[in-house]
Amino acid sequence: MDAIEVIVAKRDGGELSAAQIDWVIDAYVRGEVADEQMSALAMAILLNGMNRREIAGWTQAMIRSGERMDWSELDRPTADKHSTGGVGDKITLPLAPLVAACGAYVPQLSGRGLGHTGGTLDKLESIPGWRASLSNDEMLGVLRAAGAVICAAGSGLAPADKKLYALRDVTGTVESIPLIASSIMSKKIAEGTGSLVLDVKVGSGAFMKTPERARELAETMVALGTDAGVRTVALLTAMDRPLGRAVGNALEVEESVEVLAGGGPSDVVELTVRLAREMLEAAGVSGKDPADALRDGSAMDAWRTMVGAQGGDPDALLPRAAETMTVDAPESGVLTRLDAYAVGLAAWRLGAGRARKEDPVSAGAGITLHAKPGDLVRAGQPLLTLHADETSRFERALEALRGGYEVGPAAGETLPLIIDRITA
Repeated sequence: MDAIEVIVAKRDGGELSAAQIDWVIDAYVRGEVADEQMSALAMAILLNGMNRREIAGWTQAMIRSGERMDWSELDRPTADKHSTGGVGDKITLPLAPLVAACGAYVPQLSGRGLGHTGGTLDKLESIPGWRASLSNDEMLGVLRAAGAVICAAGSGLAPADKKLYALRDVTGTVESIPLIASSIMSKKIAEGTGSLVLDVKVGSGAFMKTPERARELAETMVALGTDAGVRTVALLTAMDRPLGRAVGNALEVEESVEVLAGGGPSDVVELTVRLAREMLEAAGVSGKDPADALRDGSAMDAWRTMVGAQGGDPDALLPRAAETMTVDAPESGVLTRLDAYAVGLAAWRLGAGRARKEDPVSAGAGITLHAKPGDLVRAGQPLLTLHADETSRFERALEALRGGYEVGPAAGETLPLIIDRITA
């Protein structure tokens, strides 16, 4: 085979054979297929799509490019969750220990933030001493001690995806649903979990702006998981406004601990409990209800054990930004809109996110929300508090927020927190 043959087949709307898919992924990892050739193929896939068989074959070829983890020696089922990313989406932090406290093991491989969306590892690294990079043996040790582990994926997991992801980012082919779905699911299937719950975000702060696009992505990923023998379910959830009241690394850790202590914002608690129930059902684990595990302290115990087992100090003070600025309500009324993308972009400009993967992030930077859409506010009342290490960052953050919130006489329309549930 040669790369041109494969490119032309997809360019002309054809269906790639299993042999063509296996060859092109393997040859790309080995360097036999050049970046410009894979760029052309990715664009052809973006324009002409793939059917279910092709996407499944593409995903399996990326899995075979590296190692596949195995948790069969554990004495309880494994469950995992993946979010497509949003603003204030700290759900993984309370969710993993919560599910562990209810009887399933949670081997959670997470990533870092890029652009306006936050990254789970960046958030956890605001805890003094906490380590994201663990060997497979260390992962197993943390799982046995705490029931859950949240860490970075090793370089041996789906290396074809890592190479292709970087290429898509610079060639305008990120939006392809077959390539998004196979990217996410190749890593999740290779991770070796027995069941998987997908949290597919919808709205301005999400990658998928409309329920229709989000549903197409969710259905594609559920099919991939099912075809690979992983019990998979997806929820479509709202990301037209930020989740919770904290956006930023240490700020979101603090809010997550509030949830584990039995408090926290109602939307974060509702989504955490719903996802936990979905994970336990998918894993076939029954017994303690997640809401009870938040009330009785067992989820908090699992959190403290997990953080400590990864070198972190669960009692340490979290970093604080050196400077703050308050944004007040311009008039009295109802907060009708608080745009997730505007808030995420502002938090990024304050230092909570990164433009390139190698950029550092500020642990204390971010935004505290004092009101959510539907809340009554008074003129001059604080709406947002901006946190940054340098006052010079405030002006550009305020620019991002301009037009991102509105106060009016009556509540505006927002998406329901949980929009839909997708199964095979």
